[in-house]
Amino acid sequence: MLTLLTATGARPEAWAICEQLMARQTYAGPVECVIVFDQTEPDQDVVSTDPRRVVRVMGNTERKPGLAGARNTGILASEGEYVAFCDDDDIWLPAKLAKQVAGIGTALTSATGIVIDYGGHRAERIPAKDTFKLENLVRNRIMEAHPSSVMVRRSAILDRIGLVDEELPGSYAEDFDFIIRALQAGPVAIVEEALVVVRWGQSLFSRNWGTIVAAVDYLIDKHQVIRDDPKALARLYGRRGFANAASGEYREALQDAWQAIRRNPLEKRAYVTLLAASRIVPATKLLDMAHRRGRGI
Repeated sequence: MLTLLTATGARPEAWAICEQLMARQTYAGPVECVIVFDQTEPDQDVVSTDPRRVVRVMGNTERKPGLAGARNTGILASEGEYVAFCDDDDIWLPAKLAKQVAGIGTALTSATGIVIDYGGHRAERIPAKDTFKLENLVRNRIMEAHPSSVMVRRSAILDRIGLVDEELPGSYAEDFDFIIRALQAGPVAIVEEALVVVRWGQSLFSRNWGTIVAAVDYLIDKHQVIRDDPKALARLYGRRGFANAASGEYREALQDAWQAIRRNPLEKRAYVTLLAASRIVPATKLLDMAHRRGRGI
């Protein structure tokens, strides 16, 4: 059995998720859909007892409120051999599950390409088979390693990888933290097709600058692999700097940009931070320009 796990907060999203699971996925095996409602009342109307397409709903009542706690609630309640995630604002294409199950082999984790949809602008991001290496991930933040593209063996989550980190401030970058640990546990099988539509611009994370700064500090402190790699550290200082500039903390932003340039003079985020901190170009416009190209800052 394969478990589709999603966290949601509203009735329309719950119906949409069930529709794409039950009516659109071509995977022939049994699937259970666990919908976790975080800080909102579960919608029992979407429950299904069909043995091939079970749908269960539950509230996040025992874990920490927020995305990470909601994911862990579903993981611990799931019964499938594999767990696949789908955020409530993303869309799986019909062959997504079937191709991942067929291609995972002996790997612990699988990921696919994605289509980034930002305000009607679409950009495909398709990973090559050698893309998912730890060095590449910490240096470049592989966007294809999006939670809605990832499928993981449930036993590996409970044993070698670990649950989603609920201590990350605001659950920001919980997917980045998780995939670092997944790669440290074993290789990732890649499906070189864009099988998930990821809608950008709807997340509160994109402009929750104080949370981003706190989460970057947490990740640097947590992961030795980041601290040991100057380019990885420069990338995160660049992101931290941009968040500081966007929130008006210009002195902090300039210090972050210098920390990034000192470690990697080619780190683009450092120079984007300098633009934002100098107020030559508004931070929101720089972020919008990056998103339209299917990239983040």
